[in-house]
Amino acid sequence: MYNYLDFEKPVADLEGKILELKKLAENGEAVDVGDEIARLEKRSRDALRDAYKALTPWQKVQVARHPDRPHCLDYVTALFTDFTPLAGDRAFGEDKAIVGGFARFQGQPIAVIGQEKGSDTKSRLEHNFGSPRPEGYRKAVRIMELADRFSIPLVTLVDTAGAYPGVGAEERGQAEAIARSTSTSLALKVPSISVVIGEGGSGGAIAIATANRVFMLEHAIYSVISPEGAASILWRDTTRSKDAATNMKITAQDLLALKIIDGIIPEPLGGAHRAPEAVIKSTGDLIARTLGEFTANPIDFREQRREKYLAMGRSL
Repeated sequence: MYNYLDFEKPVADLEGKILELKKLAENGEAVDVGDEIARLEKRSRDALRDAYKALTPWQKVQVARHPDRPHCLDYVTALFTDFTPLAGDRAFGEDKAIVGGFARFQGQPIAVIGQEKGSDTKSRLEHNFGSPRPEGYRKAVRIMELADRFSIPLVTLVDTAGAYPGVGAEERGQAEAIARSTSTSLALKVPSISVVIGEGGSGGAIAIATANRVFMLEHAIYSVISPEGAASILWRDTTRSKDAATNMKITAQDLLALKIIDGIIPEPLGGAHRAPEAVIKSTGDLIARTLGEFTANPIDFREQRREKYLAMGRSL
């Protein structure tokens, strides 16, 4: 059984009935129910297709935050081999909200940095729900500089509601750490690819997402502030989060139209959480194609990155 979102209630009802019939059949408590199960499964697929064919921005926010959505470590485990994580910023301590290190991608050396939210209560607390502290961003800078020194391409996986806003984090220079990570990303001489796999929240996301190519999953979001935060600031009313989500243009489709991102990775029907292996494979295929393009057409990656982000400012 899945964790169902509010707008998925018709699907939840149908899949609940299917599960009940299957249990009855397994226990020998029902006559042949194969035809009824097949009929309900078709209705369930149709209901799921209807629910997802025209999601509103707020519904996409819900899908992007789905607890069963594949997270950074799922991608790292499935796509990379010989992953060697690095810990600590060599100044204060370790921050497990950011996972990073070096690995091989289809035999090629690669640097990987991502934000990990965790998949259960214990891991969510361990990873601080994917909200990095300053030491996390300084660890990211450390990995970027090593990648640059040894001419190793960089892949980042973005999934955070935003940088951690606690007092301790601010005292240790949260804003400076985010700015330095962003600056280091922009200054890399090696090619970089960023994929927003869930939430791309505020400067906490931008700090590792200023790449040569930026992609988003179909139902991911990328914004300067959360819809709830924007509603609280603009209207002093968090119940208007739906309005904020619509007006902020935070979906992959909006951002592709605005030329903020470079492409969209399709998700399976019902979202990435329904078929995580499929969406992880699609992401890996896109990373492979993009790295192949970089290899076939070597350019000044730092200059291309600079022009890419300056062009956004001119066009907006």
